[in-house]
Amino acid sequence: MPAFGSPHAKSAYRDGVRIWSLHPGQLDRQGLIACWRETLLAQAVLLGRTRGYTRHPQLERFRVLPDPAAAVGRYLTFLADDADRRGYRFDRTRIERSDDGASLEVSTGQLGFEWAHLLAKLEQRSPDVAVEMSRRALVGEAPLPHPMMTVVPGRVADWERP
Repeated sequence: MPAFGSPHAKSAYRDGVRIWSLHPGQLDRQGLIACWRETLLAQAVLLGRTRGYTRHPQLERFRVLPDPAAAVGRYLTFLADDADRRGYRFDRTRIERSDDGASLEVSTGQLGFEWAHLLAKLEQRSPDVAVEMSRRALVGEAPLPHPMMTVVPGRVADWERP
């Protein structure tokens, strides 16, 4: 994966680097695993352990919190919980710290943007999951936000790079 800021970073971000605002239960296997890896990288960035990805736009929402790394830890905990539910084993010892009170807001516009982005990815790599997620949306069961996020009215986030 190219470093953020390199000539290929924008396409890499657009094509797959995603810390989802969506509930992890709505992600397919590939999406959940990729989100886990990307969020572990985000944790390393916020702890000052890597020089790459320091300007990743999705980190902006965590940086405004009192302890950004602990907030990312909480985000990771929910990913690991969903992995457990599916019978996967994510290594929770890689979560440095977690703030059980950390929360973020996500706008309706951002959630809708990410939902459309996810459905497009699912149609390509997991068509059966795409059909199920579309069905859930039709009956009002989706999109759901990540458990640490509260939905508020609004447009796509300023940090989003469509």
